[in-house]
Amino acid sequence: MNSICVYCGSADNIHPDYLLAARQMGATLARHGLTLIYGGGRTGLMGALADGALENGGQVVGVIVESMNIPALAHPGLSRMEVTPFIHQRKARMYELADAYLALPGGYGTLDELFETLTWAQIGVHAKAIGLLNVKGYFTPLLTMLDCAQQEGFIFPEHRAALLVESEPEKMLEAIKNHRHPQEAVKRWMRQSC
Repeated sequence: MNSICVYCGSADNIHPDYLLAARQMGATLARHGLTLIYGGGRTGLMGALADGALENGGQVVGVIVESMNIPALAHPGLSRMEVTPFIHQRKARMYELADAYLALPGGYGTLDELFETLTWAQIGVHAKAIGLLNVKGYFTPLLTMLDCAQQEGFIFPEHRAALLVESEPEKMLEAIKNHRHPQEAVKRWMRQSC
């Protein structure tokens, strides 16, 4: 594994613990020699994440859409910035560059990217690890909803278990490195869906 794509929020008016966790996650990736792939932003968790990696000698690749590639939003000090015309190309490029995926707290964009990545894993488009860094219990209500979806038969237990959840960066990275994709669940889901 050489790179991890991290999805996270860009809002600034948030609890400092979220920013600290993002900076620590970036630093952890850098210390382990992993390239950070992310949305290219300078604000909120996105900026803290990138700064944490850069401050620790890490490589950071931003992938940003043209409309957001402006000084107020785009991080100026990345190892590399790629610009795409539309959000779908941006997500495809981030997917292409990453060996694993991780979501930190965020809003609609973060949740969209997370669930698209989970859906791709469910139908066998990729077998890469997907994790949630559950800072301050932010994702706990979402995890409760996913448990409900599993109990009601909408998600296979193997697919639910494949979403890795930790609250500390080092433990999260260890879980990602030890991930085993539930190939049989993918085959079973595809058979039952046809």
